[in-house]
Amino acid sequence: MRLVHLDLKGAAPRVSYLEQVFPLLSQLGANGVLIEYEDMFPFKGELELLRAPYAYSEEDIERIQQLAEQHKLEVVPLVQTFGHVEFILKHEKYQHLREVERFPNSLNPHVPETLALLKSILSQVIEKHRRSSWIHIGADEVFHLGEGMDSKNWMSHNKGDVGTMYLKHIKEVLGFLTAQYWGLRVLMWDDMLRKISVGALRVALVARACPAAVPFLTKYVESGFEAVWFASAFKGTTGPAQAWTPLSYHLKNHLSWLKVMQAVPRLAPLRLQGVVLTGWQRYDHYSVLCELLPVSIPSLAICLQTLVNGGFTEEAKRKVLDVLGLESVQLEQSTCEGRGAFPGVEIYHMVEQVNGHLKESILKALEEESAIKGWFSPYHRKRQFGNPRNMESFGSKVLKLHEDWESFVRDLRAQLERIYFPDTVEEWMEENVNPYLDQLRDLVRDYR
Repeated sequence: MRLVHLDLKGAAPRVSYLEQVFPLLSQLGANGVLIEYEDMFPFKGELELLRAPYAYSEEDIERIQQLAEQHKLEVVPLVQTFGHVEFILKHEKYQHLREVERFPNSLNPHVPETLALLKSILSQVIEKHRRSSWIHIGADEVFHLGEGMDSKNWMSHNKGDVGTMYLKHIKEVLGFLTAQYWGLRVLMWDDMLRKISVGALRVALVARACPAAVPFLTKYVESGFEAVWFASAFKGTTGPAQAWTPLSYHLKNHLSWLKVMQAVPRLAPLRLQGVVLTGWQRYDHYSVLCELLPVSIPSLAICLQTLVNGGFTEEAKRKVLDVLGLESVQLEQSTCEGRGAFPGVEIYHMVEQVNGHLKESILKALEEESAIKGWFSPYHRKRQFGNPRNMESFGSKVLKLHEDWESFVRDLRAQLERIYFPDTVEEWMEENVNPYLDQLRDLVRDYR
């Protein structure tokens, strides 16, 4: 299985954009999507509080699944059940369920209410995904586990450690899922399992229920796991505020995974069940946006085709260029030549402009222009006096630059609005455009 991860805790696309993207995924060799809804899911009743202002509707969720089915993509919903639950624990109503009172990252596994809450969250998501035969329970990066008072008490009374405590909670979650949803298969990330001994894993027998996800493979074979998945990345791992996707970095990541895959047959009876190509959109609920989906489509295409062809072969390259409507790809420069014909290609080109020229052109105009430095300094601007002769020498240039960027940004905003909800457009502009354009806007305002 080759699942593409859609991380909806930031820049969740409108369903109309997914209508264009799903056929592309399937053409490029994906056969599933791992959907991390977070606060974009239409929670009901008690849980309605968790919904984001532009959360998908129940009709949207149904439409997404129809689209997936139409393009032969398996849908695997992802629900975090331990760490990365900021979207729950930031609310006052659930604050008392934090492992450490100050931090909204991780759940306290010792309060009965924690499991009750997870059961109702999981039930609502699973009820709306009756066609899915898999669910992913997250369970990675449970920061500060073991630091809360309840955890310290539990460990001292049970002669336990953080690892056994972690497994106890995971087992409770799995126990609920296997009892309630017969035949539903469970996935989880494995970074927390890596620190746990073979003995503890064997005893917990999580292995029976849960394929693992990374190459501590011999350890997992000894613990009784029967299948593994790997998780690569096509975007969202090179910096929390990364705006442009580095192509060769992500290609190399997939080439390394291919080497690991070739080693799996030697570890029989363990078998490789699938790969998740992760595409993080935020590092966590509180961080800024990293690369937008349209910006990373060339990277996704290269990575998928590399997995399909067992390398970035000539055939893989040709397929990428054909499907995306490009003339060539420069891996080291992370650029693509040609107009492109993939969903969101306008945004791809415009973000390239912002990333490559906006900051540079504005700072150059403001900092290298000696007439501005000498006759239109912050001192002059604050007191509103200046010599018209010297102001005229830079005026038309600055006004033109301002006008050009303003009209460009209007187009960019219009393109973004076709794919994203207003809060995403605002956030992206505030992060990537306004810090530079506002300086130019202020200067022009003072000049006038």
